[in-house]
Amino acid sequence: MTESVPPIRMGVVGAGANTKTKHIPLLKRIQGVSLVGVVNRRVASTEAAAREFGFRKTYSSWEALVDDPEIDAVVIGTWPYLHCPITLRALEAGKHVLTEARMAMNAREAHAMLDASRQHPELVTQIVPSPMTLEVDNTIRDLLEENAIGTLLTIQCQHSGGYYDPEAPLHWRQDIRLSGLNVMTMGIYYEAIMRWVGPASRVIALGKIYTKSRRSHSGEIHAIEIPEHLDVLADLGEGIQLHLQESAVTPSPKHDGIRLIGTDGWLEYSQGDLHMATRARPEPEPVVIPEARKQFWRVEEEFIQAIRGEALVRLTQFEDGVRYMEFTEAVHRSLVEGRAVSLPLSPINTPSANRD
Repeated sequence: MTESVPPIRMGVVGAGANTKTKHIPLLKRIQGVSLVGVVNRRVASTEAAAREFGFRKTYSSWEALVDDPEIDAVVIGTWPYLHCPITLRALEAGKHVLTEARMAMNAREAHAMLDASRQHPELVTQIVPSPMTLEVDNTIRDLLEENAIGTLLTIQCQHSGGYYDPEAPLHWRQDIRLSGLNVMTMGIYYEAIMRWVGPASRVIALGKIYTKSRRSHSGEIHAIEIPEHLDVLADLGEGIQLHLQESAVTPSPKHDGIRLIGTDGWLEYSQGDLHMATRARPEPEPVVIPEARKQFWRVEEEFIQAIRGEALVRLTQFEDGVRYMEFTEAVHRSLVEGRAVSLPLSPINTPSANRD
């Protein structure tokens, strides 16, 4: 290791699927990054992760890992229920934080995380971004700025989960104790849409729960409080209306995607491809994404560069996480109260030290 590359000692809380396939392998490739410690919910899986990836230390609790003075930065790979408490304790302990999305259980927790990050501007905080549109984000923004489809009027977003299955076991996304107010992949799609047109100013939602309870893999019965079918209408900037549909009971995955409809044409992103049609050329054609405008997954690299003072975190900052968690909270309030909810719920002012 060269002296010009400061060592960064990493601890991982929750070595789940995404952490194992993305964060840990990609962190290991970065010069000067050391995998020090790991902890999972169970001793056996903790020890297995340590053997598989070469962690030097294991712990009996996430608190012990976060408090370890040998750890410089913490990767949070757990479900949302632990994102806030681990983040708050890690920042207080002087650790940098990279947390999985969704940011938190609700808007209150998201604001607590943002406030804590601002109390420690010397520490880097980052949320794993919504990844699916990274390659097309810049091109979509370019086309909108060029008025390639005229004035943007509406955005239609649909995600389907297949046929209704009342006997399927409880998924963690259906467990409000683990996922909070997050609904299926709603926040993932909304985060991408925010990158193109900014946040919503008002939302109204309707949702349905068809199976009142489900059995977990351990055999316990749990009441379902998260909708299995959800329709959200939202006002975006410049008079744009969003219709977002999330469904675990709609068997039409080939139609999943996001369509942006303007006065003179439309763009559609679906299954990794971007197409455009216009009045002049009504048959949809593939949009060629210039190599220079493509973005790729570089979460771990961006996190380490930010710690070393070489770059700033862009995707995703805590301020953006608060915005999508406020949208999530507003959807929940609309469902419960049967009314439109205005955004933002709380002001998001002074940018953090990570913002451009």
